[in-house]
Amino acid sequence: MDIKSGQFSVKIEKPIYGGEFLARLPDHRPVFVPFVLPEEIVDIQVTQNKKGYARASLIRVVENSKNRINPPCKYFSQCGGCHYQHMEYADQLKLKQQVVLEQFSRVPGFSEQLLRDIVPSLNEFHYRNNVQFSVNVNGKLGFQAFGSNQIIPVDDCLLPGEQILQTWKMLDLEQFPGLKRIHIREGLQEEIMLILESDNYVEIPSLELDVPVSVVHLSDIGKIVMAGEDHLFYQIKDQYFHVSAESFFQVNTTQAEKMIDLVCAYLPTRGKSLLELYCGVGLFTRFLADQYELIDAVEESSSACDDFAINLDEYDHINLYVGPVKEIVPQLDIKPEAILLDPPRAGVDPKTLESILAYKAQKIVYVSCDVSTLSRDLKRLIEGGYRLVEITPFDMFPQTYHIECVVMLTLNEK
Repeated sequence: MDIKSGQFSVKIEKPIYGGEFLARLPDHRPVFVPFVLPEEIVDIQVTQNKKGYARASLIRVVENSKNRINPPCKYFSQCGGCHYQHMEYADQLKLKQQVVLEQFSRVPGFSEQLLRDIVPSLNEFHYRNNVQFSVNVNGKLGFQAFGSNQIIPVDDCLLPGEQILQTWKMLDLEQFPGLKRIHIREGLQEEIMLILESDNYVEIPSLELDVPVSVVHLSDIGKIVMAGEDHLFYQIKDQYFHVSAESFFQVNTTQAEKMIDLVCAYLPTRGKSLLELYCGVGLFTRFLADQYELIDAVEESSSACDDFAINLDEYDHINLYVGPVKEIVPQLDIKPEAILLDPPRAGVDPKTLESILAYKAQKIVYVSCDVSTLSRDLKRLIEGGYRLVEITPFDMFPQTYHIECVVMLTLNEK
């Protein structure tokens, strides 16, 4: 290969978190490459050259792994939405287990015996109840390329549910300036919501609907309901959830049910007081409401709080605090028996972690969608007097590198 042009032939060593795989350049620096497999010999083009590492794109596979399969999607490796379609689902699960094990190997007090097997998804494809498209300069819908802001136009995807796909195929949306993203959500009884998202106010386009869908436009000035309702209902187990267009909700509902079962099992059947941070629309709260005499819940999103109030309306022993977690938690005069955390991808900020440690709750259950920030936060919690009891990974997003984890910690008794 031509070293001067940044092209190299390398052997892939192992997966790392984030959808890439590790290899070594001739100068022994690590180089991170997507869409390859361990033991493969590949030709690569360096795209990012740093002093301590490099990133590269795949030119060609010279020697295939025996585990490589033909990806079922024609856009795989162009679109950045999927990372592991070139391997069987069972191999994806093994790879994710390996990635989680490596991530937590540097956490004090961790041992392999504390890590349970990853919980597989019931569906490998068509598991999403929500899909988000970016809109390119020509008004075409697509997904961002891996590690890039480039939008790859697509006309098919194997991850959304069938009803979402049918709606997408029928969608004939005139291009209008300012439109950045389009979401299609599927709720209860195959109800569909179309969300148009702009960074700034734009003139709302005329709308012609041949099918009954709700359409909501979101921009800096607020929400405009163009057709139907501003919310959908979802069913998780035997409960129903009101979810507004602006609110987050789990995209893989069958996996969410398994995760809820574990969270409820980790917490006492009859407890006195629970502090729940980043509570969202009340997904976990609803299933824990009967287990606790008192629940204090904190959420920043105003729309999620409105949904929470509807979803937990029948309970009078739940206090909801609206605002940034890091501002509210230090002001609460409470003594929680247990704490439940479900932060966004960025994890828990240092100020909030210090407040959590000050409560000295007997048990902490941490639900995470990012193993790197989770391992960082666990180090601080363990330094602050907690002990790791168990880590359970969940495959909420087959074909992608994303891994959800539920962790239980207990306070060290001294």
